[in-house]
Amino acid sequence: MNKELMEALDILEKEKEISKETLFEAIENSLLTACKNHFGKADNVKVEIDRETCDFLVYAQKEVVENAEAVEDNCLQISLEDAQALSKKAKVGDILNVEIKSKEFGRIATQNAKNVILQKIREEERSVIYNQYFEKEKDVVTGVVQRNVGRNISINLGKADALLTESEQVKGEVFKPTERIKVYILEVKNTSKGPRINVSRTHPELVKRLFESEVTEIKDGVVEIMSIAREAGSRTKIAVWSNNPNVDAVGACVGMNGARVNAIVEELRGEKIDIVPWDENPGNFIQNALSPAKVVAVFADPDEKTAKVVVPDYQLSLAIGKEGQNARLAARLTGYKIDIKSETQAKDAPGFRYEDYMDDEYDEEYDEEYDEYAEGEYEEDGYPENTEE
Repeated sequence: MNKELMEALDILEKEKEISKETLFEAIENSLLTACKNHFGKADNVKVEIDRETCDFLVYAQKEVVENAEAVEDNCLQISLEDAQALSKKAKVGDILNVEIKSKEFGRIATQNAKNVILQKIREEERSVIYNQYFEKEKDVVTGVVQRNVGRNISINLGKADALLTESEQVKGEVFKPTERIKVYILEVKNTSKGPRINVSRTHPELVKRLFESEVTEIKDGVVEIMSIAREAGSRTKIAVWSNNPNVDAVGACVGMNGARVNAIVEELRGEKIDIVPWDENPGNFIQNALSPAKVVAVFADPDEKTAKVVVPDYQLSLAIGKEGQNARLAARLTGYKIDIKSETQAKDAPGFRYEDYMDDEYDEEYDEEYDEYAEGEYEEDGYPENTEE
């Protein structure tokens, strides 16, 4: 038994996570390469390695000819006299397996064989790392900040380094070397220099994955995150729904004394998170999405994906939010173009009927015939900069 080779293969398999079979194939190819460098050809050379003992045998298949004068190619033919010295049963025309001693190889052939093995190990190591992180694509991992590469940040994920580009960084976040942070894996590419991993701190899925890891009800599928809207570093709104009527979706995400949501807020460096209940009724959902503002009435048009919202006069600035942020996030969360007006504005606006939003059952009614208003309309793309807060 070749104990040294066996121990070396065991160490490589454990540390590099490269299968022994792959390593055996690399050794076989390296021996074939050595034979080709030494003899000039290796078409008739065979390599056999015992997977249990690691003993290996290298032999060339040669045709037996009458005498030494009939030998035209020493690599392919052997004289009858030499063949019978190896096997007394040999006769002309037979194919004889002639063992090749690896000690016969020269220094260059040996070095080339070594390079073949090392190259195969490097390729397999890159492949293992790529597959490992490709499986984690679109997921959250914990990394250690290493250094700044220009305006980008290099993050060590364990067996590979990831790049947090400037566009995927949250404005205002500053990281120190050796600091541990959670990042969302955007993409894993396989390159000649190894896997290239791009990560993000701004992606909305980062918040979603953090909730999935923090809230057991979401992990178990009892509570679902139906939609999410985020302005990284500032505020996030998520809509949740429970499959079990006995489980409060919002309460499960908040946790006892806010423990669960506070852990996520801390990881996001103080980013505010609004958790609202999802509702299949667009009017109710839009009303929830505009939280914490109170809403008097909502008139939603599911076909046009637009909605008119009436709020009390003193709640208008809260409903719109700073620079329109609350309304903008609500529009992204619901997928509706939202037109917000105060009660006073609604009375004076043509087409608005005051008696509609005074009805107690306003949330079940839909006003499908109305004009579009330029003033106070909010959607995903943008909002007036001079909006009163």
